[in-house]
Amino acid sequence: MLQFKIQLEHIAKPSVWRRVLVPDSFTFEKFHHVIQEAFGWYDCHLYQFSESGYASNSHIGIPDDSGWGDDSTVDSKKVKLCSVFSAKGQRYTYIYDFGDDWVHKITLEEVLLGAAKKASILAGKGACPPEDCGGPWGYQNILEILADPKHEEYEDTREWLELEEDEQWDAKYFDLAEAQENVASV
Repeated sequence: MLQFKIQLEHIAKPSVWRRVLVPDSFTFEKFHHVIQEAFGWYDCHLYQFSESGYASNSHIGIPDDSGWGDDSTVDSKKVKLCSVFSAKGQRYTYIYDFGDDWVHKITLEEVLLGAAKKASILAGKGACPPEDCGGPWGYQNILEILADPKHEEYEDTREWLELEEDEQWDAKYFDLAEAQENVASV
């Protein structure tokens, strides 16, 4: 079992992170689904894993079979976590949605003995930003708009987020029980 802390970069006050346990036999594709469920993403965009994000020479994700270029992406269905992760403190990057550019820093916190067939989530903090909100900078803009009911975009933003009349967006909100149920489904 591998224990990871996964944190969204460029998001603070509050930070957004999740701590998960994942069988080392999982493929990176399955790890992608664990991350999606742990954070509350909708899994409607491309993704990639790599040592240092876009600057990496090779990536693990969905290969481009179109023939339009030199794709150095290794198929995430074919690479197991145990072939990459072995040492406590090891870091990796997961990027979700190349438009909004959600960069997640993955840190291997522990390599634990024992075999398990399911992933689980142990802890977390902060609400998952809304899909297609413009990345960290767009999310920060949403938070600033929602903090000012007199802002000219306040009502439009509330409507876009589908907030009820008495409902507020809580950037600190994280429901561990819901996340546990979602991650267990992977």
